[in-house]
Amino acid sequence: MLDSSSNYSPTIVYRPIRPSDLDVLEQIHIALFPIRYEREFFLDVVHGRGIISWGAVDINRPDGRDDELIGFVTTRINAGKDSEIEDLFRYNASRNDLCLLYILTLGVVEDYRCLGIASSLVQEVIKYASSIASCRGVYLHVISYNQPAINFYKKMLFRLVRRLSHFYYIRGRHYDSYLFVYYVNGGRSPCSPLEIVTAFLVYFRGFLRMLISKLQRTESNKNLPRWYRCKEANSLMVNQNKRIISADDTTCQHV
Repeated sequence: MLDSSSNYSPTIVYRPIRPSDLDVLEQIHIALFPIRYEREFFLDVVHGRGIISWGAVDINRPDGRDDELIGFVTTRINAGKDSEIEDLFRYNASRNDLCLLYILTLGVVEDYRCLGIASSLVQEVIKYASSIASCRGVYLHVISYNQPAINFYKKMLFRLVRRLSHFYYIRGRHYDSYLFVYYVNGGRSPCSPLEIVTAFLVYFRGFLRMLISKLQRTESNKNLPRWYRCKEANSLMVNQNKRIISADDTTCQHV
């Protein structure tokens, strides 16, 4: 964390990742992630070869490194029909142009955490996905023991949709993964059987209430004496021809 007792205040700016970020980007990945990425991955990121990325820099750094990455997010567009989660989206399968945006990596250096940088980077991703008419969602995997990341994506309104057994293999050990999805452009998940049953029960309960209320009103009217119903009808006819003068308006109106 930055020293809160000093007068220094960071000024965070977001920009595309550039070739000049190559070494710093690789160093941050090594420091943050248990998975080792090939050099080719970082070259693809900085040159934009199939990867869309955003970086965060502090242009008010007192050490003068005002263009050095302090945070990043890397993403890739996947075709919807080739995606591992195609069944989670409600769209016309006959459309071959529909796609999804996959978050590859997201990270912020330790000194700049708890400043909302990760949230802003994810918002950039969501905004970009939403701007693509054929995109239906943003998705990612989180290793099962990373509780801070799980809490973060829930806070960002991502939906935890699956647990994948033995998804990661790190240092000779398997780990499960949680799959998170954020739907955009109407790409909602199809209703599960439980959701369908729940919706039917809610509708049926409302219908019963309406029917019972109608029956109760009918029974109440039947129990009224005939002379009272006639009196009520005559009163209504009189009121329809009556003029009322408002206390604060001298104009007359028919009721």
